[in-house]
Amino acid sequence: MAPPAVKGVANSLRSFLRFCEFRGEVPAGLAASVPSVATWTTTPPIPKAIAAEHAQRAIDSCNQLTAIGLRDRAVLLLLARLGLRASEIIRLTLDDVDWDQAQLRIHGKGGRQSLLPLPADVGTAIAAYLQHGRPTCGDRHLFLRSMAPVRGLLDGSDGVGSIVRYALERAKVDAPHRGSHQFRHALAAQMLRKGASLPEIGQVLRHRSPQTTSIYAKVDLEALRTVAMAWPGSLR
Repeated sequence: MAPPAVKGVANSLRSFLRFCEFRGEVPAGLAASVPSVATWTTTPPIPKAIAAEHAQRAIDSCNQLTAIGLRDRAVLLLLARLGLRASEIIRLTLDDVDWDQAQLRIHGKGGRQSLLPLPADVGTAIAAYLQHGRPTCGDRHLFLRSMAPVRGLLDGSDGVGSIVRYALERAKVDAPHRGSHQFRHALAAQMLRKGASLPEIGQVLRHRSPQTTSIYAKVDLEALRTVAMAWPGSLR
């Protein structure tokens, strides 16, 4: 079990022992004998980003000769190139793609809408899915399920999450975790390494608060090394 889960078990055990003490079934103070669990962590935690080469392997693992492969490739490119959230991909409709202006309308958190540029490779992948993979259906969602009933992707791990998991398994990638958010973190880390400022990253990721974007300063290890103090007794 992970430390946070062990901590939850320890807290439950203390509560149970205090209940037993109240009923007179165990000696007084027995709950205090349950040791505390160390769960050192950063606040907020350091984002877990998938490596760029691993993300590309996952994208390349999609079979472009099948409808599912065309759909999955377009979804993965949206994750990797634009850093979309899984829920934002699920909400996309056919009307959200402006082919003339090469823009994509995103329905974000709290009902907010924003326009993002549509990269050429992402647009090509979406067009290929629409032309050769998307089932004929009255549902206006951009991405549809491959199995009946044919409709928009499901929320949660059964939708975009399953596409990510299967792609990582096909590519034999040992990623930080199996969720789709690691592609979003990878985009932010890549932008930071290429010299983008935190406000610029926050604008691309559509963060409401600058504090949310500030967590990505922790993943730029090269920049952090320049400000790290020398260890006492070291040559540096």
